Amino acid sequence: MNFSSTLGVLRLIGFMEGCSFLLFGLTMPLKYKLDMPMPNQVVGMLHGFLFIGYVLMVFIVAREKKWSFRTQFWAYIASLLPFGTFVADAKIFRRYVTTTPAN
Repeated sequence: MNFSSTLGVLRLIGFMEGCSFLLFGLTMPLKYKLDMPMPNQVVGMLHGFLFIGYVLMVFIVAREKKWSFRTQFWAYIASLLPFGTFVADAKIFRRYVTTTPAN
């Protein structure tokens, strides 16, 4: 994965955002069943920052790559669904990755 491109950064943030979303599934029982709110607060704050970063990066990459409204719509919807950002990476983002020949 090329982290020097905006698409590479989007893919990385999307992966981290998806992982933090899934971590919520683990911290919710801790909060409500075991009365341990701290893990949920930490994961919640991290997820919030990553969610905002993902949405901003989708906006930036969509402008740079001239994505259609439909592509942008599905990229944004992916952030709201469990496993959505992983699916978006596989179905949307990888299509726009260009490979450069080695020197």
